[in-house]
Amino acid sequence: MELTQNKLDLIERLVKTNRKYAGNEDLYEDFFNETCRRSFAIISSLDSEAALETYLRKIVTTSIITVLRNSGRIRRSKGKYIASGETSIEEIKAVKTPAAPPPATFYKDIEVKNIPEDLVVRKEILDKIYSTVQEIAAQSPDKQYLELFDMRYTRHMGQKSMAGALGISQLEVSKRLMKLMEGVKLAFNRNEMPEV
Repeated sequence: MELTQNKLDLIERLVKTNRKYAGNEDLYEDFFNETCRRSFAIISSLDSEAALETYLRKIVTTSIITVLRNSGRIRRSKGKYIASGETSIEEIKAVKTPAAPPPATFYKDIEVKNIPEDLVVRKEILDKIYSTVQEIAAQSPDKQYLELFDMRYTRHMGQKSMAGALGISQLEVSKRLMKLMEGVKLAFNRNEMPEV
């Protein structure tokens, strides 16, 4: 049994629209072949076009992750996949810097090498995050942004626990955290930080 052209075209479209495809276009043939191999046995038994597309979308994602992992472009870290050249926040926390403000896990993972220049740049970035949070908190003291930052990113509390501690709803905690993250991102966009 062979895959019909319309099914091959569907697989091609799903591979090329998958968010992990961007930046890895050179592995297209591997993504395509892995998807075909994984879906060959069951693809003919699905009658509905919608069911077929849903099934293939899952197979495409699994195939792309497999190819990226096998090619060494991604690795698994604490239950998620990250690029091989990146360092997860958990790994960064293991590197101690004197008097560093609490790390902000909501910002992009920062790659840290154990050389003094990179540690200085990392400290500058963390200082910028912390000072921005302090500025935002000073502008709206009733929103308890500093407490939220501390609970979430220093003590790693969940939103439900945070809501109980502050006497507000979990939805309000989520809204305030999003507002805080937006403020920090805006501050970074206004002031270019050195790259690591």
